[in-house]
Amino acid sequence: MSQASNPGSGDVVGRSREEMAKRAALDIPDGAYVNLGIGIPELIASYIPEGREVIYHTENGLLGMGPSPEGEGDPELINAGKRKVTALPGAAYFHHADSFMMIRGGHIDLCALGALQVAANGDLANWSTGTPGAIPAVGGAMDLVAGVKKIFVITQHVTKKGDPKLVEKCTFPLTGERVVDRIYTDLAVIDVTPEGFRVVELSPGVSFDYVAERTGAPLLPIASEPEASRS
Repeated sequence: MSQASNPGSGDVVGRSREEMAKRAALDIPDGAYVNLGIGIPELIASYIPEGREVIYHTENGLLGMGPSPEGEGDPELINAGKRKVTALPGAAYFHHADSFMMIRGGHIDLCALGALQVAANGDLANWSTGTPGAIPAVGGAMDLVAGVKKIFVITQHVTKKGDPKLVEKCTFPLTGERVVDRIYTDLAVIDVTPEGFRVVELSPGVSFDYVAERTGAPLLPIASEPEASRS
């Protein structure tokens, strides 16, 4: 089942959380060092295409992280989201400070994160709505968006109230400025370009107009193929 509803019709359209993760997994290259954020991004690990090797990093000090264990597992072997994980053969453990040196030093190829808002220029807000008494600080996400080579965002296209998450300018506290490269929502895959949001791919059964109506900034259509590539 998908997560986006068509107001007035009761029909559900677009990709489910699992389908969003599966689509994002297709764009992760073989041999990449990857950090996955909490929530939908964590699902990506289950959908990496067969034959590709991806090395997962978690900022609390593990490289070569494996899937969640079957059964109880080791309560002291967890990822940054406190989910129990396993360690693959050849995995390495290291100090928290060394982990952030890997991030800040540009040694992680790709990070997938959730979002509260993404601006048309690539600004990301994913840790606070600014409500007093909420999460006290941005945490490791600030380092990830500043140090990782490529940032994917996976999120529902609109909030539960129907407000756009893709906006002209973020109104929530920023995680980082001009950091997002590509966005995967239930409705579309969208690149952040110098001209703004551009659709790469629409979800099955979803029209461009439907997505544009639910985007809080101008939305560019899928780029036409050059004549040479069509011949």
